[in-house]
Amino acid sequence: MSMLKEFREFAVKGNVVDLAVAVIIGGAFGKIVTSLVADIVMPLVGVLLGGVNFTGLAVKVGTASVQYGKFLQTCVDFLIIAWAIFLAVKLINRLKREEPKAEPAPAAPPRQEVLLEEIRDLLKSR
Repeated sequence: MSMLKEFREFAVKGNVVDLAVAVIIGGAFGKIVTSLVADIVMPLVGVLLGGVNFTGLAVKVGTASVQYGKFLQTCVDFLIIAWAIFLAVKLINRLKREEPKAEPAPAAPPRQEVLLEEIRDLLKSR
């Protein structure tokens, strides 16, 4: 019974739940960015490069086909996804940033300390 209780406490901790939500949202965001790259960006890049389709690029080496076009496509996908995540994190950090608060004035020293300072000053003046 103790193992079940420990597992329940672990599974409902805030960090585990937050991580699970982040993974799910990250997966959905990844699909959006993948669609953006595959359906919008890469066709435009292909037009700019004269109609080249990266995924079809390949070299025959003997009986093997080295499909470096798929690798190039994956690298471009990664760069665009990394850029999109960078911009999203930058936006989130900007929204979270608060105005710097003025530092509070130092607390007044204790009454005993004030009295001792006054005595010291009186003794110095004599």
